[in-house]
Amino acid sequence: MADLGKSLLTEFDVILNRKQNPSEGSYTSYLFGKGENKILKKIGEEATEVIIAAKGGSVDELIGEICDVLFHIEVLMAEKGLNWGDIAGELDLRRQKENMNVEKEAKRKAENRTDETTIN
Repeated sequence: MADLGKSLLTEFDVILNRKQNPSEGSYTSYLFGKGENKILKKIGEEATEVIIAAKGGSVDELIGEICDVLFHIEVLMAEKGLNWGDIAGELDLRRQKENMNVEKEAKRKAENRTDETTIN
């Protein structure tokens, strides 16, 4: 199985390079040249294509469309000065918060136990 983290970091490095060193004929350079609105439009288009592929396409088509969304998200990240470390940090914070909420709920339930007896 391929290493997703490595693949995303490698692709992101290429995207950053295209932003810093525009290359004629490069689709990535084209997106940066057109600006944020074009990048956002492409994310919307690709997200719609993911939905269509999920509803009726092949697995290979769905994988391709997911890759397209991720690519355009990475272009947006580069445009906005974000990196995968920023995203990973937020994901970690959310996971910690969710785990804390699960633990609090379990404790609350344990402290409020009642017998299920009926008084007639």
